[in-house]
Amino acid sequence: MADRIRVSDLTDPNSVHMAMERFNALGRDAVLREYRFDPAREYFVVDGAGRRYDSKPLFALAYGMQHGRIPSNDQFSGGLNAIVKRFEDLGFAVERKASTAGRPTSTGKPSIFGHIPDYPVGSLFDDRMAVKSAGLHRHEVDEISGRPSDGADAIVLNGGYREDFDEGDYVLYTGQGGRKNGATHQTEDQTLTRGNLALVKSETDGLPVRVIRGHRGAEGLSPASGYRYDGLYRVERHFHQRSTDGPFIYRFELRHIEDDDPSVKPFSVTDEPPDGDEAPARAHGTTQRIVRNTQVTQWVKDLYDGRCQICGVSLLTPTGVYSEGAHVRPLGRPHDGADMVSNVLCLCPNCHVLLDKGAIRVDPETFMVLDVLTGSEVGVLRLAAGHPLDAKFIDYHSTHIADQPMRQPGA
Repeated sequence: MADRIRVSDLTDPNSVHMAMERFNALGRDAVLREYRFDPAREYFVVDGAGRRYDSKPLFALAYGMQHGRIPSNDQFSGGLNAIVKRFEDLGFAVERKASTAGRPTSTGKPSIFGHIPDYPVGSLFDDRMAVKSAGLHRHEVDEISGRPSDGADAIVLNGGYREDFDEGDYVLYTGQGGRKNGATHQTEDQTLTRGNLALVKSETDGLPVRVIRGHRGAEGLSPASGYRYDGLYRVERHFHQRSTDGPFIYRFELRHIEDDDPSVKPFSVTDEPPDGDEAPARAHGTTQRIVRNTQVTQWVKDLYDGRCQICGVSLLTPTGVYSEGAHVRPLGRPHDGADMVSNVLCLCPNCHVLLDKGAIRVDPETFMVLDVLTGSEVGVLRLAAGHPLDAKFIDYHSTHIADQPMRQPGA
């Protein structure tokens, strides 16, 4: 009988990504034929693009990528449930095969967003196992908890990345990945997958993220030992830039949510519609932001009579034409863009969101607007005479904010 393998010996998420690339290159049927594996009967692993992979064959390929030999069907120790749990522990989304009753259901406990009962802010824990047992975080090793399909429910700040910046109420957080074979520095570009994609989902949907600080985190803000739950934060935006080691990394700006904010009420992502609230609470809050020079944005909007420079739409309301002044290089830190007409576009709300989220970008040489997801041309950016739009701001947006889903390791 062939030697048994332990499911827990698969420890490298990059090996899973390599196995997925093998599936994509050969095609599912060819992989199953070549390695003599049966198709999945129940569970599939899902990548950031929504592609589904047969769990057991994918595990065998990933194990082979890491250890140099692909196990056969009779070599697994622990069964299918152990394989599913291993994928989830490595940060991958797993779905159960669709039934006639409804859509595929994620395995394991549903993600809980918000505070966890019986563990108030300031709760201390001896180690990551204790944090996981309390339900504050799904993993013992990975710093980002959650699934791309649901969102990220928690992160750990424990000095894992040198680019992390922690001011208490404001955190500039570094995404996961890009460290091959257990390296402590960036060896390749991070990708918008796994926990990184989950954090983007939390940003898009406005989901609260629990922040757990470890003893190796920022001085003066971290516990003397173990780990501490430090409350809820909201992901305000994300972007990418070169790390101090060279490869690209993803950065996430998070800001603390006050406890009187209605969004701190815990909830889970389920298939059933929530009850809602007939009399939703009202909360008052104070935020600190950069003051926009309304004269600058109004000048640009007047120059185009409120017509969007990208799609050409002019939104007529009972009080006149509505448009928005969009800063190409964002004003807030760490971008520190200029509040000048050379950095402002007149856009409709839809195009403004697409620009801010990096779904569209402008070529700094031709000023052609490009759809980042498809690579297709949207049209040429409308430029009025006398609008001194500076290409350096367009280039910054293309490099740091747009083109993110297109970037691949080593690109």
